[in-house]
Amino acid sequence: MKIKKILNNNAALVTDDKGNEIVYTGCGLCFQKKCGDQIDESKIEKTFVMEKPSEQFKQLVSEMPYEQIQVADEIIKYAEEILNKRLCNNIYITLTDHLGYAIERAQNGTYLRNKLLWEIKNFYKAEYSIGCHALSIIKEKLGATLPDDEAGFFALHIVNAELDGNMHHTLETSEVISDIVSIVKFTFNSELDENTLSYERFVTHLKYFLQRAEKREYYPEDNVEMFCMMKNKFPDAYKCATRIKSYMESKFPDNEITDEEMLYLVVHISRITDRKTIEKQKAIG
Repeated sequence: MKIKKILNNNAALVTDDKGNEIVYTGCGLCFQKKCGDQIDESKIEKTFVMEKPSEQFKQLVSEMPYEQIQVADEIIKYAEEILNKRLCNNIYITLTDHLGYAIERAQNGTYLRNKLLWEIKNFYKAEYSIGCHALSIIKEKLGATLPDDEAGFFALHIVNAELDGNMHHTLETSEVISDIVSIVKFTFNSELDENTLSYERFVTHLKYFLQRAEKREYYPEDNVEMFCMMKNKFPDAYKCATRIKSYMESKFPDNEITDEEMLYLVVHISRITDRKTIEKQKAIG
C-alpha cells in the first residue's frame, strides 16, 4: 500500500483497491517517508476505514498529539466492549476532539461545567460509568486530572454515537426524560429512588418510548381491557400518565400517544411509586 498523503509522523492517508480512503496511525509510521512510498504495515496500530474521511478528521489526526489519539481510541474500544455494540464512526472525531480541548483546559486551569450532569448520571448510567473510567485512563496515560463534569461529557458523546450521531437529538432526549421524571415527582409530591431496578427500567422504557414517538412507531392496540383495568387499579399512576401524554403532545404535536403506550406508562409509574416494590428491591440489592 502506497502513502497518498502524510498527515504527520504518526499518520498516513492511503487509498485501497476499491478507492476507499483509509487513515492509518502508528508510532513513527511516516518517519522519513514521502508520498508514494510503501507503508510499513508492521507499524500500523490503528486503521480508520471510512467511505470518505472528512477534512475535519484528517486535520484532527494531523494536529493532535499521538498519545491523545491512542487514549481516545482506548476509551472508544472500552465503550464498545462494555456496551457490546459498535459505535458510530463519528465518535472518533467528536470524542477525540473533546479530549484534546479538555486536556488543554486542564492545563490552563479552566474547567467546563456540565449542566446536564445529573441527568446523565441518572438516565445514562452505563455510559456515565464509561466516562468515569475514561477519566482514569486519561489520568494514567496522559497525567491529566479531569473533573466529573468531563465524565458526563464523554458519556454524552458515547450516547450520541449509540443513537444517530445527532448531538442535538441526544440533548433533547435527556431534557425530555428529565421533564417526564419531574412530572412524576410533582404528581406524587415525592422524590424517586434512583437506585432501584424499577427506576432503571422506567428510564430505559422512556428512551425507547421517545424513539418510537419520533419514528411514529406505535404498539398495536391489543390490550384495551388490560388498560381499562390498570387505570382503575392505579388511578394516581393513570393521572400521571395523562399529564405525561399532554406534555408529549405539546412537545411533539404531530405524534400520537396511544392507549397501549399509556398502559406501559401506568405500569412503570405504579412500580416506581409503590413503596412495597421499592423496599423489596432495596432488600434484594
